[in-house]
Parts: sequence; structure tokens; C-alpha cells
Amino acid sequence: MKIAIKETQNPTIIKFEFPDFITQNENFEFKNIDEAKNSPLAQQLFYLPFVKTVYISGNFIAIERFSIVDWSDVQDAVAEQIENFVNNGGVIVLPSENKTKKQAITVYGETTPNPASLKFVVNKGLTKTAAEFKNIDEAKASPLAQELFKFHFVKEIFIAENYISVTKYESTSWDEITLELRTFIKQFIENGGTVLDETLIEKDEKQEKQQIKNFDHLDTTSQQIINILEEYVKPAVAADGGNILFDSYDETEKRVKVVLQGACNGCPSSTFTLKSGIENMLKDMLNDKDIVVEALNG
Repeated sequence: MKIAIKETQNPTIIKFEFPDFITQNENFEFKNIDEAKNSPLAQQLFYLPFVKTVYISGNFIAIERFSIVDWSDVQDAVAEQIENFVNNGGVIVLPSENKTKKQAITVYGETTPNPASLKFVVNKGLTKTAAEFKNIDEAKASPLAQELFKFHFVKEIFIAENYISVTKYESTSWDEITLELRTFIKQFIENGGTVLDETLIEKDEKQEKQQIKNFDHLDTTSQQIINILEEYVKPAVAADGGNILFDSYDETEKRVKVVLQGACNGCPSSTFTLKSGIENMLKDMLNDKDIVVEALNG
């Protein structure tokens, strides 16, 4: 059995992936050795002085470290320790005594290219329809977003498949609020709160405009642009806590208008990404050097 080491966008967290699932529909988060009583492996890991938190879910173990070490110095040794433990018959997680016990939700923060936005990743699916909210009045479809807007430092919220991007006001630093937001989101979801009501999203005029439902009636170039954005661009911006939507294509001006959402909206590097990344990609893939990409305010 071989462990694969995977970096995350949070530099303090490393994932150690197994070739097979190690839990079945259960997720665990342990903050110390006492909390890890039902995980012999997690208890052993807490003897390492730099281990802060252990997450166990699906086919991986994720470990958050204290700042006393760099992962580059210790990750291979940790992977070897996990491999030896399992190969020698060690138990990762003991069978749950109470199957009806509330399942733990894990939430961890990832930085984004936008210093004003942080991506809170959840270990379960949240929605199939991404949604962005600029204020509490827009957030009728999301009880979670409505509650988050009650924090005075929350400016905008973007919710996607398995994460929530929060954009803050400049007056507050992430060091002051990250733990508070992460804990709130975790407890809200664990207690059965509704993250997003997709039936209300479908009825929202703003969100309706952002859904490409008339795809078959668009011109061929617009369809090609949408396909390129969906296949090549969206996965990349989603990894950074954002989203990109096709708005329109002007055949005369060769101008493509897109909407940036989440961490991408207002990001200092978004202009560079548009011009040096997306625009050049469309020029090459459509074989048209005159194409210009313009971002609208999401």
C-alpha cells in the first residue's frame, strides 16, 4: 500500500491519499489526542509535535501543521509512518458505536489569488448551482449566506459545489476572523442548516440571467466560447474560489464579455488572467487574433 502526498492551497495542510476508501460515509476531525479515541492512527500522529489537526474522510487523511516546521521537511516521513502503521495491521478508525450519531463536517480555509477572499472548503457537496450574493437582500435563497452577512466584516459571498468563498472588507484581517468564520460554517452545516435552496435560485431573476438556457439558439462562435470556458477555464478559477460566466459575444467588435464571481471578482490579478490567459486561449483555439475579452462586474 502506497500513500500519495497531495498539496492543498492551504500551505499548512497536506493530504495523504490512499488507493482505496478508508471511511464509508463518515468524516472525522480531531483537534487533539483525547478527541481521537476512536482513531488509533490519529492518536499516533498527535505524538508528532507539529500536528495541529487531523482530518479523515473518503480516501485521505489531511493534516494541519503548526508553524514550527515546513511540510517539505517532514511530509515524506509522515507518509512513511502512515504506510507502516497500516501495513502492520493498524486500525485507522474504530467502528462507530452509534451509527445515528451526527456526522462530523470538516471545513478548512484556502487562500485565493484575491487577498480579500478566502475559500472555505467543505467535505460534502453543497450545491449543483453556483450562486453569488453581494448583500443580505440578495441572499434569500441561502440561509447560510444571510447569517454570514450578519458578520460586519463580510462583504460578498459565493457558494459553489463544495465551498464557500467569503470576501471581506479591508478593515479586518484574515488572522482575526478566519477561525470564527470556519467554526460558524462548520456548526451551521452540522446542525442541518440550509446552505442554498436551489429552487429559489432558479426563480431569482439575476441568477436566471446567468444560466445558459438558450445555448442552442446562440451563434456558433458563442457556443464555442462557452464550451472553452466550461472545459478549460472554469475548473481553474473554481480552484481559486471563483467562477466565470459567459455574458455575450459581439461579432462586429470581436468582443467577448464575461462575468467574474467569487474570489475572481475584484482580484488584483484578474486583469492579467483575462488578457494573458483567457484572451490568448480564445485567440488560439478559435484561430482569431482579434478577439478581446472584457470582464463585467459580477
